[in-house]
Amino acid sequence: MARIPEPVADFLNVRRIAVAGVSRSTKSAANPVFRKLRDSGYDVFPVNPNAPQVEGVTCYPNLASIPGGVDAVMVATHPDVSAGIVKQAAAQQIMRVWFHRSFGQGSVS
Repeated sequence: MARIPEPVADFLNVRRIAVAGVSRSTKSAANPVFRKLRDSGYDVFPVNPNAPQVEGVTCYPNLASIPGGVDAVMVATHPDVSAGIVKQAAAQQIMRVWFHRSFGQGSVS
């Protein structure tokens, strides 16, 4: 079995993870990440300021609105939005931030 790199293991060692960029459309890159984390037993919180609900669960407009906060954030947003998510994470003292990368530059700005 392949060894998980230490930064990945550290990120996945928490239980409460926000996924920024989920969409009402299941074609968003964030939605499969959200589902995989949820199905793996994590407490996962979708974040999208334009969707009150995603995939049958409450969606939060920002990180500060998640009850009880989170330990980590997966950023799967457009690059124009990513810096704002990182600022939100810093304001909430969330030290684990992962930028999703799929096609092109992904969420990296």
